[in-house]
Amino acid sequence: MKKLWVAGLLGLASMANAADPLNGTVWKTMDEKTNKAKALVKFTEQKNGTLSASIQQVLTPGEENACSKCEGQYKNKSLKGLTIVHGLKTIGANNYEGGSIVDPNSGKTYKLKAQLNGNNLQMRGFIGMSVLGRTQTWQRVN
Repeated sequence: MKKLWVAGLLGLASMANAADPLNGTVWKTMDEKTNKAKALVKFTEQKNGTLSASIQQVLTPGEENACSKCEGQYKNKSLKGLTIVHGLKTIGANNYEGGSIVDPNSGKTYKLKAQLNGNNLQMRGFIGMSVLGRTQTWQRVN
């Protein structure tokens, strides 16, 4: 009985240390107006447990060179390799919040909430209150 109890505790400890389900996954971002794929974005779990995501490949010809509308540290940086999601935290049940996202089209940074639904990731960017934001659906790349 004692061995079973110890094995159960070890199992719980390993689950607590398991990587986030978004860690290492690649997602295809979509243009809301044309419904065409724009970029491939990869999530990485940071040492502090938050998630970031960077553009791995730009799929829209002619848009891969620079973030010309971006401000500050992102100004005129190449879109490939650009980290567009910062500080996203899991709050349980495949829900995330507390992060921020850079929109390379406008150059603006928004607060971020996300929800993982199988092969879809609902990304909600907003300023102020979440109800005033907009949601974009990203598709998992297998």
